Amino acid sequence: MMVRRAFLVLLVICLGCSAQSPPSAQAPVSSQASAGNILQLVEHQVRSEYLLPPHATVSVSGLHASEFPNYDAVTVTFDYHGRKRIEDFLLSRDHKTLLKVARMDLTKDPYLEIMKKIDVTGRPTRGNKDAKVVVVNYDDFECPFCSRMHTTLFPEIFREYSDRVLFIYKDYPLEEIHPWAIHAAVDANCLAAQSPTAFWDYADYLHTNQQALAAARGHETAELDRLAFAQGQRHSLDTAKLEACMKAQDDKAIRASMKEGESVGVDATPTMFINGEKLDGAVPADEVRAALDHALRDARVPPPEHKPATADMKASTPAPSK
Repeated sequence: MMVRRAFLVLLVICLGCSAQSPPSAQAPVSSQASAGNILQLVEHQVRSEYLLPPHATVSVSGLHASEFPNYDAVTVTFDYHGRKRIEDFLLSRDHKTLLKVARMDLTKDPYLEIMKKIDVTGRPTRGNKDAKVVVVNYDDFECPFCSRMHTTLFPEIFREYSDRVLFIYKDYPLEEIHPWAIHAAVDANCLAAQSPTAFWDYADYLHTNQQALAAARGHETAELDRLAFAQGQRHSLDTAKLEACMKAQDDKAIRASMKEGESVGVDATPTMFINGEKLDGAVPADEVRAALDHALRDARVPPPEHKPATADMKASTPAPSK
C-alpha cells in the first residue's frame, strides 16, 4: 500500500494529462556510453514510464554514489506547470536497469506526521473535543463538491459519530475558479473569532444555499457580508468589530491554511484527513463511515452501531463544541 502511495504521489505532477503512446524503443546503451547519453536515456525511460506530456520538464542530475552495491544514484526533477517534485532513482553500473526505491521509516507513523503539520489552533470544532479521532477537512465555500461533502458530514455522519470524533474545518479556497471563495472564508473567520457557533451556522448556510449566492450574480461579496452580519446579530456578537474585520478582508490566515494544505498533499477540495489518512473528494457516506470506523478501531475506540436510516428521521443541526 505504501509503495502504491509513493507511486501515486509521483503521478500528482501529471494530473489531468492524457495518456500517450510510449516513445519508440531505443537500442540499449552500452557501458561505454557517455554520461550525457546515459542521462538522456534515463529521461527517456522516465517520460515513457509516467506518460509525461512533451511540455513537462524532466531534468536528470549527474550520477553520484549510492549506498547500494553496483548501483549509482541519479536525481530526477519533474516540473509541470510550475509544480516541481524531486525523486531519486538507482541506476545499475552496467547502465541496463533503473530502479525507483521507496524508503519507509518504520520508526515513525506517517499519518501522525501529517497531523503534526496541520495547525488547528483556535479553529472552531464540532464533536468530542477529547476524541482520539480527529477529522480535518480542507474546505472551499464556493465548491459544489464541498457542499455535497458538508451535507454528508452534517448532520448525517455527525449524528452517529459526534460523541467519539472531533471535526475541524480548514480553508483551501480555489481562487482560480471560485472568485468569491476567499471572501467567504475571511467572513467565516471573522465570525469564528467571536463565536464558533456563528462560524458553523454560517458554514451550514453557505454549503446548503449556494444557489442564493448564484442568484446574487455580480454582488456575491455584498451578499456574503450581509449573511455574515445577520449571523453576528443572531448570536449577539460585537457587530462593529465584525464589520471592521469583514471590511479589512485580511486573508493572511486563509493563505497560510492554503500553503499548509499544499504541504500535506491537498490539491483539490474537499480533502479530508481522518487521523492523518487522506480521503479525497465528495465520497459517499459509507466510505466516510468505513474510514472513521477504521480510525476508531486503530485508536481502540468502538465504532458506533450503524442503524438503517428511516424516512422520518429529522435532520438536526449539530452543535459545535466550545
